[in-house]
Amino acid sequence: MGAERTARDLHVPVLLEECLDLLAPALASSDAVLVDATLGMGGHAEGALRRFPGLRVVGIDRDPEAISLASRRLAPFGERFAAVRTTYDHVDEVAAAHGREGVVDGVLMDLGVSSLQLDEAERGFSYSHDAPLDMRMDPTGGPSAADLLASADERELTRILRDYGEERFAQRIARAIVSERRERPLTRTSQLADLVRGSIPAPARRTGGNPSKRTFQALRVAVNDELRLLEDALPRALAHVRVGGRVVVESYQSLEDRIVKTVFRQGSEDRAPAGLPIVPEGLEPPLRLLTRGAARADERELARNPRSASVRLRAVEVVSPWRSRP
Repeated sequence: MGAERTARDLHVPVLLEECLDLLAPALASSDAVLVDATLGMGGHAEGALRRFPGLRVVGIDRDPEAISLASRRLAPFGERFAAVRTTYDHVDEVAAAHGREGVVDGVLMDLGVSSLQLDEAERGFSYSHDAPLDMRMDPTGGPSAADLLASADERELTRILRDYGEERFAQRIARAIVSERRERPLTRTSQLADLVRGSIPAPARRTGGNPSKRTFQALRVAVNDELRLLEDALPRALAHVRVGGRVVVESYQSLEDRIVKTVFRQGSEDRAPAGLPIVPEGLEPPLRLLTRGAARADERELARNPRSASVRLRAVEVVSPWRSRP
């Protein structure tokens, strides 16, 4: 099976048509540029390139395997596609380099772990398969999940599990990790999954799905610094999208969605004192919300792609030049 087909088979893009519908008014021109800030295996990028014949797409990803697979998949589009290996908090640099006069027409972010990373057991993202505890989106550098579990003290581990995984038994699990590593290093996903299961009271294990889910999410977020990158990326993206351009974000867990919701909400509120009949020039909100709350997958999407169950889709239009707000 060729690499192009492999990428297409492995990745079913979530809410593809909904994302493209939201972006469409900004991508209508024959020289439009879209930054796909989370390229993955190129499913959203391919959909955009097919739907908008004049569009150029620049894809960002830190994972070298994703860059390779997506580039092969999108090779038929020639110079209309370019890939940049970096983290998406560099979206401003990418937009400045590839846009027109330093700005682009749209930015798309499909957050979280990709199908490639999740389905490749040896990457260590899944608690369902025994594998090395890695969890790095860029496997070529930086500390792995095993490194983090070996070095962080109990207080730091508790913070990570509580803040990034919303795990109510964070302290118990952290204490168990510290105790276990005195006897042997935690290097396998199965070791961690067994330890978490043993740390959570039996009644709590009967509901809420696999008891390891929150711990694995928390470690992945910490290893890849996901929330800080998102906090940096959003304002940088908004500052490099032209007036009339659009930013569309798909989130898959509440911590990500909270960041997106806050930035979009703050940017869509004016700064005029209450009671004025009109908003004075310069105090207008720079963003216009395009979704009422967060859009969710419908039954048809869920049947087609079960991984869309947790998605929350938000989008904004830039109506005046973005300036970060305090």
